[in-house]
Amino acid sequence: MNAPRNESSGIVLLTLASGQFLMTLDSSVMNVSIAQVASDLGTTVTGIQTAITLYTLVMAATMITGGKIGSMIGRRRAFAIGCVVYGLGSFTTSIAPNLAVLLLGWSLLEGLGAALIMPAIVALVAANFAPDQRPRAYGLVASAGAIAVAAGPLIGGAVTTYLTWRLVFAGEVVVVIGILLLARRMHDERPTGRTSLDGTGAVLSALGLALVVFGVLRSGVWGWVRPNEGGPSIVGLSPTVWCIVAGLVVLRLFMAWEEHVAAAGREPLVDTTMLRNKQLVGGLTMFFFQFLVQAGLFFTIPLFLSVALGLSAVETGVRLLPLSVTLLAAAVGVPRLWPTASPRRVVEWGLVALLGGIVTLVLALDVGTGPEVVTLPLLLAGLGVGALASQLGAVTVSALPDEKSAEVGGLQNTATNLGASLGTALAGSVLIGALTVSFLAGVEDNPAVPDDVSDSARVELASGIPFVSDTQLAEALDEAGVPQAQADAAVDENTEARIAGLRLSLVVLALFVLLALFLTRLLPTHPVAETEPERAPPPT
Repeated sequence: MNAPRNESSGIVLLTLASGQFLMTLDSSVMNVSIAQVASDLGTTVTGIQTAITLYTLVMAATMITGGKIGSMIGRRRAFAIGCVVYGLGSFTTSIAPNLAVLLLGWSLLEGLGAALIMPAIVALVAANFAPDQRPRAYGLVASAGAIAVAAGPLIGGAVTTYLTWRLVFAGEVVVVIGILLLARRMHDERPTGRTSLDGTGAVLSALGLALVVFGVLRSGVWGWVRPNEGGPSIVGLSPTVWCIVAGLVVLRLFMAWEEHVAAAGREPLVDTTMLRNKQLVGGLTMFFFQFLVQAGLFFTIPLFLSVALGLSAVETGVRLLPLSVTLLAAAVGVPRLWPTASPRRVVEWGLVALLGGIVTLVLALDVGTGPEVVTLPLLLAGLGVGALASQLGAVTVSALPDEKSAEVGGLQNTATNLGASLGTALAGSVLIGALTVSFLAGVEDNPAVPDDVSDSARVELASGIPFVSDTQLAEALDEAGVPQAQADAAVDENTEARIAGLRLSLVVLALFVLLALFLTRLLPTHPVAETEPERAPPPT
């Protein structure tokens, strides 16, 4: 494989990082623009949340197939086609008159475009950079995505507040055109000559992943195991359990089918022998945990800033920027300053920094604390995520020969989407559950809150009342005619319960970081640029 000339490598890196930035920007922008989008389209917040869920679902379900298509038609061609589909989706979204068109443009077209683009990005880094340059390249590309998560609320909040959310998606069309023009500078390996796609495998993988992700995303509404009060149940259990179990069964059938296809001498969607590679499995595992914790943090911290402290979307975005600074510094600096560092050691220190950020925030959170409390934790978390980003892409791709890089990209992005879905759902579920228990216990034990108000709160929370600010609760109690003294007592309990819920969510994320630290033994201790990738063993 020939690396690109030095003068073009910067353009290639800019092109791929821009693509990764766009793929991640949408969700973070939409999350802070939900109310305005719902109002403009004449729908409800629930309708927009459905669009967000379906966008994640389409990406997760089709990522493996998207990676395989890239290996069949060429990674650069798959990247370009994905950009065209994504651009059409962005344009459709920008002019959407109603929810149905938004679902078509954003959830479907942009999701399908992303499924072609993201695996191709992984493969194109491998095709355009020599092994010793890949850790830095992967770090910069991955950091572009993480920065989009941090900058999204700032961009979305500012554009939505002062102009219109539609301009974000219209701007994406312009960026996509620029990416397509620059994409011609990228080097690509010739396709391996595959002419057919394992259709049965594609359906099974999409169905299995969709069931798992859908169950996880609906867990906040349905409950994880026991159904939420008033919610649906199947044989006494939440539909979440059944969706996840059914998805895992379908994925097991998918693996069996792929082994059958390979044994018959045909081309499978996924070469299952790749999953016997310890380094690849280690990299995918770390990607899963990184995005689980990262998504959980970007769910809880903005809630604290915007709901608990009442910051605007723009102010919330500004407060999240410290993470972007240290993330980029670590992603660029680690490969540059320590090019021969052990990937396992770098990831371990990154996880320690991430854990330190979470623990610092847990200890600092209290009633009356201001927004400055998140600065140090975000700086530490950024260092941690940046350290992981500087290593994991190179770890996964270097585990196998370059011709497998598109398929590795599909698996990698599937792991990250699963992690992000689970992180958001888990953080939200724990947060609301802890808030509910703490609030109800507080109002029941508080003599200033009468029994009728306590009973009403229990009914409202059981029906799914979300995480609310003190102002929102005070207004609701005032409209209900609750006396001021009783309303003030209930608001005080809400303040305490909200902090308790945030703390518990962060503690759960910290436990996942500890589990990830234990699993770092799956990662190599030697620089990945110095080793020859393993050839997959023949099927048995």
